[in-house]
Amino acid sequence: MSTFPSPSRRGVLRGSLAASAALSLPGALGAAPAFALSGRPGAGWGVQTGDVGAHSGLVWVRSDRPARMVVETAATESFRNARRWCGPLLGAGTDFTGTTRLHGLPSGEQIHYRVLLADPDDPRRTGEPVTGTFRTVSEKRRQGVKFLWSGDLAGQGWGINQDIGGYRIYDAMAKLDPDFFLCSGDNIYADGPMNATQALPDGRVYRNLVTEEKSKVAETLAEYRGNFRYNLLDENLRRFNARVPSVIQWDDHEVRNNWYPGEVITDSDPRYTERSVDVLAARARRAFSEYFPVSTLTPGAKQGRVQRVLRHGPLLDVFVLDMRTYRDANSTNVRTTDPQGILGREQLEWLKRELAASRAVWKVIAADMPLGLVVPDPMENKPNFEAVAQGDPGQPLGRELQIAELLRFVKHRRITGTVWLTADVHHTSAQHYQPSRAAFKDFEPFWEFVSGPLNAGAFPANELDGTFGPERVFVKAPTVANVSPADGFQFFGEVDIDGHSGELTVRLRESDGTVLFTRVLQPGRVGQ
Repeated sequence: MSTFPSPSRRGVLRGSLAASAALSLPGALGAAPAFALSGRPGAGWGVQTGDVGAHSGLVWVRSDRPARMVVETAATESFRNARRWCGPLLGAGTDFTGTTRLHGLPSGEQIHYRVLLADPDDPRRTGEPVTGTFRTVSEKRRQGVKFLWSGDLAGQGWGINQDIGGYRIYDAMAKLDPDFFLCSGDNIYADGPMNATQALPDGRVYRNLVTEEKSKVAETLAEYRGNFRYNLLDENLRRFNARVPSVIQWDDHEVRNNWYPGEVITDSDPRYTERSVDVLAARARRAFSEYFPVSTLTPGAKQGRVQRVLRHGPLLDVFVLDMRTYRDANSTNVRTTDPQGILGREQLEWLKRELAASRAVWKVIAADMPLGLVVPDPMENKPNFEAVAQGDPGQPLGRELQIAELLRFVKHRRITGTVWLTADVHHTSAQHYQPSRAAFKDFEPFWEFVSGPLNAGAFPANELDGTFGPERVFVKAPTVANVSPADGFQFFGEVDIDGHSGELTVRLRESDGTVLFTRVLQPGRVGQ
């Protein structure tokens, strides 16, 4: 639904795709917008909406030069009787990005919007409007809720490949017309440089669109910003962004693989000149907040954090976790006490309070890492672990202690309808956790569903840890590591909540939309 100006590609593309006339790209890719550009401001990077509620939402845009952001909304595409919102002045301080908060919108309605960029010195001079649409949250249960989730984009050196249609998974997702899309982290791979070509095992060649910022690991703020811009070169993603609101969380690759607070990069990774991961994380977080419409990270937001609750009427609350910012250091993960854990004490207490207060039929816990899948940390020559589990099937140890506390709380407070969604491990699967199979038994059964990658290397299924009694009911994964998007194993998941029965249906899908697995869950049960 977006309209894109015909842009310049001057000095940006490298490699064999540089001369491809078929690819329509935003102007001045990756470069700082020029202040002496002729003409009018342009919004070639498209538009996005995020964190949409019953009466509110965020609209995002990036300009090619200094401009005033203006948003108009209406009930129809004709924009008759449009309502106008004066947004921020876009400048170099935010890499010419900006977000406008809309409020007072009608509940459960399709909202049409267009973004205009006005010359700061002459408001009458505006660029070509860029249009989009979204649905506000319905306050009526009978309308139901449908959303999609996945994660892991442009990883392991597999980027935008026009030979296979680019990020074509986004077109398959758009056809399902979801209310929103939950990206479960690894929106970029700041630590994953790209080459113009990669050899495939059978002799074929995978051809990447590449930019200057993707030629090395990201360290500077400009390089992190360039990584976020990279994905917006894909027209499938831009079309999707203009039609489907997002709920965005982050994980490790927005900064660096397997990072944790206080980490210092050793000489074993000579790609980095900046050794403080805290410095890198601060730069990445700023770029993340500039390139996504996240309600708790917009200018003036009180919370200033990634974790938040998004309420979708009487049927659904989504609890977006941040399993990166507050975690303790990756270790062997066998401590008998672990107050910091993977969430941090403050976030854990926040989550418990919000879960107990929720009156929604379903409470989706959006985790950026899985619970019972063993995820090693290969960055150090030690038997360290990256997620919650460590392969010891006995009583909870290390970060498992914090999850045990949360699961016990859900049981004893009789909190119904909890479902865990995640990505991270580059395959798709469904795990059912059952106390009768577990070493730790003080919890109610629940489901964890895994999806992804969106466009990254696919990997074999991870080992399960028996502490919480998981049973892998379904899995699809390759038998070898780092299978390219050209060879399949790219996935997304769908959650569809019926407004009449309250049933929640999970479907795990392949990149073309083919359904691989379906599970229907009944409302009203403690845990699930």
